[in-house]
Amino acid sequence: MIVPDMNVKIAMSGLTLVTGDITRQETDAIVNAANSSLMGGGGVDGAIHGAGGPEILKECKTLRKTSLPDGLPAGKAVITTGGKLKARYVIHTVGPVWKGGNSGETELLADAYRNSLLLALETGIKTISFPSISTGAYGYPVEKASGIAIKTVVEFLENNKELDEVRFVLHSRHDLMVYEKTLQELINPDRKQQDLKG
Repeated sequence: MIVPDMNVKIAMSGLTLVTGDITRQETDAIVNAANSSLMGGGGVDGAIHGAGGPEILKECKTLRKTSLPDGLPAGKAVITTGGKLKARYVIHTVGPVWKGGNSGETELLADAYRNSLLLALETGIKTISFPSISTGAYGYPVEKASGIAIKTVVEFLENNKELDEVRFVLHSRHDLMVYEKTLQELINPDRKQQDLKG
């Protein structure tokens, strides 16, 4: 059982922040911060392929042979089985590589979250777990990425009532604290004003 570090209600859905291992989540789907090849890699990508077993890679190879011969573009999302994972599905999305913030990174990162959520809805998924996309090897500063992630998810949940829970599974206590602060400021803007004055 997951004990959330922070849980809020957005419209009809729960938004939960936890630290932990995304491969152990029991949500209907987990999101893989993939690279465009879909062939696995390091970090979250490698952990998901490792824990989920060969079925995930098999489906990724089929996608590459059929609909994605040039790989998955940044901001887009595709779905495969969860293999041996507790989650039934893995939604693979490619976040942007951080290049200083003036190369469309904000829009691509928002698209990665939004397109993953849309795919979840299309598949009938009710609960989904996200990592902090692009903040590992792709170098996106977590302070900036958390704002885009939280804002995109909150706006989506306000306009789409079908999801029961969106969970952010964060790798470190530091990342959790950044996400918590971002969420608090978004749902309670008066607090941000007080922090600025104080």
